[in-house]
Amino acid sequence: MRLINLKNEELLIDEPTTEPIKIIYYPKKEKKNRLKIRIKENVSASIVEVFAGNDLIVEFDREFIVETGAKLEYLKFQNVGENSILDMNYSINLKEDAKLNMTNLELGFGSNKSNYTIDLNEKGSILNINGLVKLSQDTDSKSIFRTVHNGSNCISNIAYKHILDDSSKATFDALSEVNESALYSKVFQSSNTILLSDDAAIFAQPHLLINIDELEASHGATTGSLDKDQLLYLQSRGIEERKAKEMLLKAFENEIYSKIEDSKIVDFLETLKGDNNV
Repeated sequence: MRLINLKNEELLIDEPTTEPIKIIYYPKKEKKNRLKIRIKENVSASIVEVFAGNDLIVEFDREFIVETGAKLEYLKFQNVGENSILDMNYSINLKEDAKLNMTNLELGFGSNKSNYTIDLNEKGSILNINGLVKLSQDTDSKSIFRTVHNGSNCISNIAYKHILDDSSKATFDALSEVNESALYSKVFQSSNTILLSDDAAIFAQPHLLINIDELEASHGATTGSLDKDQLLYLQSRGIEERKAKEMLLKAFENEIYSKIEDSKIVDFLETLKGDNNV
């Protein structure tokens, strides 16, 4: 992967990437970090952005502009220390027939709030945002989405999975608005959570605001613990309880990993083993 270090700059990609661009945010003293990412017309690109370290207290602004016919595969990998506080603001603008496939992995500790402002103003754009939030101890994560459909034949699909342990808490707040000009839109939202502790909590609020009839839409949220019948089945096959729980959690996580379309990003995740490898 190419490694670049950007601060308060615009990343312009005007030719296809043969391997993912890797952006690493190292702990620094500034309180605000901005980056505009623009993908030129009909260009396909992949980006991995890594946020790692301890004692980060930073506000991040990320603006994505994917121009006509372009495609961006983007992975956020976050693994920060317990004293970290991240306030992340995402602005997403997709042009005609553009596609953004975003995967957000929030691991580790600390406090995180992510706000997404999404405009689908031109026809045929496709947005997929898939997230995996794994929290433990007294950590907190908030994911807030505001999506507006104005263009016809656009698709937005926001799917998050949470694994919460100890006294950790997470929020999934999604509002998708489909206006009268957005004929034949497809709009999906889902939040699925496994609670590993009685003290863990999820606040899931999927919302749809629909102003037309000609569309396909669904939203929902599920919360529960590991399936006892599946655990008993695995144990009956000679698998100890701890290992059986690990297998079920891994299968739950893999539903998010399987949505990454760039195999080289998948390879990156398979070889990543903590902060020393980023």
